[in-house]
Amino acid sequence: MTGNGNAPLLILASASARRRDLLAQAGIVPDEIFPAEIDETPKKGELPQDYVLRLAKEKAYAVCAQRPGAMILAADTTVACGRRIIGKPADETEARKFLNLLSGRRHRVYTGIALLSASGALRCRQVMTVVQFKRLHEREVSAYLTTGEWRGMAGAYGIQGYAARFIKAVHGSYTNVVGLPLLETCALLETP
Repeated sequence: MTGNGNAPLLILASASARRRDLLAQAGIVPDEIFPAEIDETPKKGELPQDYVLRLAKEKAYAVCAQRPGAMILAADTTVACGRRIIGKPADETEARKFLNLLSGRRHRVYTGIALLSASGALRCRQVMTVVQFKRLHEREVSAYLTTGEWRGMAGAYGIQGYAARFIKAVHGSYTNVVGLPLLETCALLETP
């Protein structure tokens, strides 16, 4: 799935090492990594599933403006408690607040995927996974915060790391929770 011969270059519009690693697991190596610089502030009343799709599209179009003629793969992932978007924590205090909110509860993880073809055709998918946390004790939250793993993570946790010990159940795509649902992403990339 890389640009060779007449095939367009595949550009991943993300700085996420997790997304690169997931694509590599599926045998996909982007020709270029070009993170999109966009405003990720949710709009008033925006639902989490709409938010991730909007950001994925905006990222794809932002990179396309810089790399015309390439195939652009963009994604955005967020955690949601009800209609509330739980993004990346700004600091440790906010990370603690997010983890306490998720403690003992089910929440949803949404990822929006956008694939912009070299001709400008846009195809999108949105994936949702339900994750259930065990009830967290304050010492567990404090220990997790000292790892620093929460930095840059939607919901203040990474399921593929230390926080895996907090997960009671996952209903749906595990790779979605990591940051890129591989089944749906590969299907987009393989569809002519």
